[in-house]
Amino acid sequence: MKIYIVGIGMEGVKTLTKDAEKAVCEAEVLIGAERMLAPFSAYCKTEFMEYRSEEIVRYLEGNKPSSAAVLMSGDCGFFSGAKRLSEQLSEYAPEIICGISSPVYLCAKLGKDWSDCCFVSLHGKKANIVRNVKTHRNTFFLLGGDITAADICRRLCTYDMGDIIVHIGEDLGYENERISSGKACEFADITTSGLCVMLCENGGYEKAVLSGIPDDLFIRGSVPMTKSEVRTVTVAGLGICDDSVCWDIGSGTGSVAVEMAVRCGNGLVCAVEKNSEAVELIEKNRIRFGCDNIEIYSGNSADVIDDLPVPDVVFVGGSGGQLFDIIDKAYSINRNIRLTVTAVSLETLSECTAIFDKLGLEAEITQIAVTRTRKVGKHTMLSAENPVYIIKRKQL
Repeated sequence: MKIYIVGIGMEGVKTLTKDAEKAVCEAEVLIGAERMLAPFSAYCKTEFMEYRSEEIVRYLEGNKPSSAAVLMSGDCGFFSGAKRLSEQLSEYAPEIICGISSPVYLCAKLGKDWSDCCFVSLHGKKANIVRNVKTHRNTFFLLGGDITAADICRRLCTYDMGDIIVHIGEDLGYENERISSGKACEFADITTSGLCVMLCENGGYEKAVLSGIPDDLFIRGSVPMTKSEVRTVTVAGLGICDDSVCWDIGSGTGSVAVEMAVRCGNGLVCAVEKNSEAVELIEKNRIRFGCDNIEIYSGNSADVIDDLPVPDVVFVGGSGGQLFDIIDKAYSINRNIRLTVTAVSLETLSECTAIFDKLGLEAEITQIAVTRTRKVGKHTMLSAENPVYIIKRKQL
């Protein structure tokens, strides 16, 4: 069999490349979802209406047509099922033919360059909306799942980003195509079609990863907070990746959770806290720093951690007397866990090292003593903070 996997662009016929048109004309069978097949009904080809790769493979192997063209929306390399299908059909060496993708089409309509876009698919999945917009000049969202353009605009408004410029493209390439542009706050109630994409422009995006955020930028209240210098060293040592799942146990004001969140823009931070005032502070700081990738869990750590996703990284700033249960649980579900505990008392340091020994974990222990300056009249005095022990699991 000769198999083509064809990107048909937006509507199909109008945005079809010459190579794609040739493949469609030569194919004995056309395969695709109903919307993909509709523009080619006049070609009088045998059609198989299906989008699931397993069913497509089953049909091809059962019917053995001389040639087939599997039609994909947009371009085969942009959040497409082409990759999975081509892997399952690898023995037939399918030929992939590119098409015009939705960001290329929309940006051309808008007269905008798309080379610096961050691309996020919300087609049947969740993703961090605000954090991506916060850190990129241009963020393109492929919609079509449960999250709508209005949902994104409302989320941006919640995080004080209602002035972000957005462009919403509906039914691109079709006769009823509609492109709407304006501030996010103007589209919080917009109703859009199922075929929808969105471009967000943020001229004031974060150009650097926030690190060592000054303490006075956080909303504090009366809840203890891990100070900037300790926070910087601790979070830097956790080796957080862009897609890491992190636990912040005993989150307090959420300062560590925020510093984690800005490092895992496509990951998740689970902030666990039992103090009701602290929970409110975490929510306020989550909004202040645009970290919609922080999920807050209220309650005792031992009662909550069973509901948390498997972590890559765990930080324990406060255990509520449940330190062994926390570490044992985290280590039992991920033996490669990157783990750090902070302690301000010798008793907690001793308890933590004993737990590490019991579980067969090698500890790296560092003490940080921070001294800051303050003005007393005309003089500059030194003011020492309490020393903090950082107990980190040594990675193999």
